[in-house]
Amino acid sequence: MARFAKRVLSIEPSATVRISDLITDLKARGEKILSLAIGEPDFPTPAHIIDAAKKALDDGFTKYTPAPGIRELREAIAEKSQKDNRIPAKPENVLVAPTKHTLFMTCMALLDSGDEAIIPDPGWVSYAPMVTLAGARPVPVRAADMEGFVPSADAVSEAITPRTRLLMINSPSNPAGSVYSRDAIKALADLVKDHDLILVSDEIYEKILYEGEHVSPASLDGMFDRTVTVHGFSKTYSMTGWRLGWLVAPSPLFKEISKVQEHTITCATAFAQKAGVAALRGPTTPLQAMVKEFRARRDLVLKELATIEGLSTHRPTGAFYVFPRYDAEIDSATLSERILKEASVAVTPGSAFGEAGEGHLRISYAASRETIAEGLHRIREVFARI
Repeated sequence: MARFAKRVLSIEPSATVRISDLITDLKARGEKILSLAIGEPDFPTPAHIIDAAKKALDDGFTKYTPAPGIRELREAIAEKSQKDNRIPAKPENVLVAPTKHTLFMTCMALLDSGDEAIIPDPGWVSYAPMVTLAGARPVPVRAADMEGFVPSADAVSEAITPRTRLLMINSPSNPAGSVYSRDAIKALADLVKDHDLILVSDEIYEKILYEGEHVSPASLDGMFDRTVTVHGFSKTYSMTGWRLGWLVAPSPLFKEISKVQEHTITCATAFAQKAGVAALRGPTTPLQAMVKEFRARRDLVLKELATIEGLSTHRPTGAFYVFPRYDAEIDSATLSERILKEASVAVTPGSAFGEAGEGHLRISYAASRETIAEGLHRIREVFARI
């Protein structure tokens, strides 16, 4: 009988991946499922990006690249970071890899057994397992409805111990679409400096913003040297299947994280990196059109949810999720299963995102307006029976 590592046995499979696989299986069996569960833009990858990848393939650009990424892409990312985010990044600070992998590598490089990492609760499903796989302990900090799903500096301060090594934040956020204010970012940054911590800033939804401003912590005074900024192409350019992203880190952190890259995936896919250059240096019209449509969908979701008795909804200002609270006496996993069975609509249980997510559902509006309207109509009928 095989023996398995305790670090793997101690984590659960990804709830969002499991739901995605379930939807695929149900559709393959001929069932007509309306999916409001997947965090994937339903728009095609822009044509100029695809053309760049095709050209790279035609040119034979299919071999290993330097482990941190091709110079042209690292330069484009550094320029984007300076211009859009006011991060003083140079190409030498940029490491190209799938976005999810950049987070995992950061945990592996910065966390030892016995260390602690503070994460938001509710927060993305993979933060805690990544910390655990690195041998450390995730410390969730509640940031629920009353806080606008943004962890307060006071709550984070109370969670800091002598074992705390890093703080993870995500703005705009998954699952609630909340955007951290400049004051909130600054307060958290001050804590990081005061306690000599590392800040890991997940900014994958940066460009999908409806109100307010996006603030990169690494742009604040004294923060570049203690911040790992994680970003990517999946959400902004509808490139989820390309598995391409990056991190920006000061030289000492970059050096150690790069070792993990060299001994795992070696480098990101060669021709996809050429596509990344085209994405960053190409026209912004497709992105602007996508965000405009997401904004309209958000407004539609909020309008429809307001008609469902028993739901209350925080107004998201970024990403493409709403995270309504319900007042029925039923756990979110059971409720999500009931909605799937009775209405053929897939949503994600709030419990997938942490203890503070219980009593919520995550609804993705990365779907057509017709799918959203019909899906919420069916959900309304389920709630009428509860």
